[in-house]
Amino acid sequence: MPESSNRCDVLIGGAGFAGLALAIALKQALGPAYRVTVADPALGRAANDARASAIVAAARRLFETIGVWDAVAGEAQPILDMRVTDSRLGDAVRPVFLTFDGDVEQRSQVYAGCVDLPAGEPFAHMVENRPLLAALIERAKREGVELVAQGVTGHTNAGSHIHVELADETKISARLLVAADGARSGIRQRAGIATHGWDYGQSGIVTTVAHERDHGGRAEEHFLPAGPFAILPLKGRRSSIVWTETTAEAERIVALPDAEFHSELERRFGLQLGEIEAVGPRRAFPLGLAVARTFMAERIALVGDAAHVIHPIAGQGLNMGLKDVAALAEVIVDAARLGIDPATVLERYQRWRRFDTMAMGVATDGLNRLFSNHSDVLRAVRDLGLGVVDRLPVLKRLFIREAAGLVGDVPKLLKGEAL
Repeated sequence: MPESSNRCDVLIGGAGFAGLALAIALKQALGPAYRVTVADPALGRAANDARASAIVAAARRLFETIGVWDAVAGEAQPILDMRVTDSRLGDAVRPVFLTFDGDVEQRSQVYAGCVDLPAGEPFAHMVENRPLLAALIERAKREGVELVAQGVTGHTNAGSHIHVELADETKISARLLVAADGARSGIRQRAGIATHGWDYGQSGIVTTVAHERDHGGRAEEHFLPAGPFAILPLKGRRSSIVWTETTAEAERIVALPDAEFHSELERRFGLQLGEIEAVGPRRAFPLGLAVARTFMAERIALVGDAAHVIHPIAGQGLNMGLKDVAALAEVIVDAARLGIDPATVLERYQRWRRFDTMAMGVATDGLNRLFSNHSDVLRAVRDLGLGVVDRLPVLKRLFIREAAGLVGDVPKLLKGEAL
């Protein structure tokens, strides 16, 4: 039996956004006596994630509530406008079929009564991953979360606890183990939880681009036959690029010499913002759909990419993981305050999150199949649909509210309410 010093209430495997946010939320709600440990070998290394993420309004509320947002707010770029085009790569003109320019204020006024949105609030901000992760780590330390730079290598259920083994052979006894260790989650695999889904045969090329003119907070999504090409505004005259190609083509493009890569980038980016230059590292990430058969096992809960991976076409992957965090934190805190074993409330967490996850997975899968093809018939149909949405303000506001993460049974943290 592990010594008392190697006991905790919740052990979280994975120190990404989801794992750290969950740890902070639990400590803040339940106080210093409630022991939370985060284990991840990445904690012993300098952060090297050069990507950026879209943080929707609901997720931003979570970060505000746990005291992290102020540390990155100065470098967070609000998305003030969104334009959607649908064209072929060689087309001379890219007609805009859908725009959300000016609709954020209208949306806020209409829905303020039910989601408490100040008028004019952006539905999302772009934040670079590295400073956000650093802010989460710093806050976790201040809250008394135990951070261990070791990976979880095994676990054994033992009645009222689960015994967890780390890579250095340390053993920790916890009441609950949370898998926040990514799409290839070792915890999920060792728990025997299968995933269902498929590979899209696509990869997303990610890099940062500097440009001559200011973007004005506008995000653009160009739907091309190979997949979406998203331009997402960052602070300063820079944008984050998420560029979808077939996997073979993405590998070819990433390996090109700088001048040839610039040529391929410029063909898709255009010159609406003047001269451009790739100023960040470029990497390609395989894209697919994967949803865990269950989000729970005996004394184990799955969150974030360990539970689900979806296509980035709607920019909701990270935000879905933070919804998991908000829901799981709420059920654990409720159980702790009632003196209930946290393992007995995991079914509530799963009911709360699994349907929403499946619905988003189906939606992003359908969008990817609808737009990533060469069919002239499908192109005509989708362009008609985009045009209809653009002409119906009520429908546009619903889309924005959905994108902001404020639809359905929203957990307290996503509404900006402390647990």
